[in-house]
Amino acid sequence: MAGEPPRDRADDIQDAWRRELPGVPVESIGIITRIWWAAKTFGDERRRLLASLGVDVATLDLLSTLRRSGPPYRMSPGELAEACMVTRGAITQRVARAAKDGLVERATAGSGYHARAVTLTDAGGALLDRVVSGLLTAEDRLVGHLAPERRDQLAGLLRELVAGLGDADAAGQVGDQAEGKV
Repeated sequence: MAGEPPRDRADDIQDAWRRELPGVPVESIGIITRIWWAAKTFGDERRRLLASLGVDVATLDLLSTLRRSGPPYRMSPGELAEACMVTRGAITQRVARAAKDGLVERATAGSGYHARAVTLTDAGGALLDRVVSGLLTAEDRLVGHLAPERRDQLAGLLRELVAGLGDADAAGQVGDQAEGKV
């Protein structure tokens, strides 16, 4: 097929296993190995970029979740934990760090420490806009060698693949702990 990339190491691995274990299905190597390689590249680039922008993955997840909730960009800790797919304890820690940095505000009941609601501050929104803009621009460059129709095709194939795996919402990111995504 014209325009196809040359054979790569995944092809060599697949061929070797086909030779060594005849009759064992090896076709998944051509898919899963390349997905792992791409995920590592994407993950490494995301961590590098986020570090250069001064934010970690957990803070990005918290701020992004609040922003995507729409105005007034406020959620309860329980809603945040569910949306971020982490424990309430993890959300408490994330919120405390972000509040200390002025990125969110916690509304508490009475003199209690526990937040009743968490709201994105103007500073948190400004940081998030800068980070997401930089991140999406960088990630667009990572797939920029694919023609728009190939990107759409790949997105559809990956959507179909993930849907067939079961609980896609619990997937998280490469390297996440079992409790949920970071």
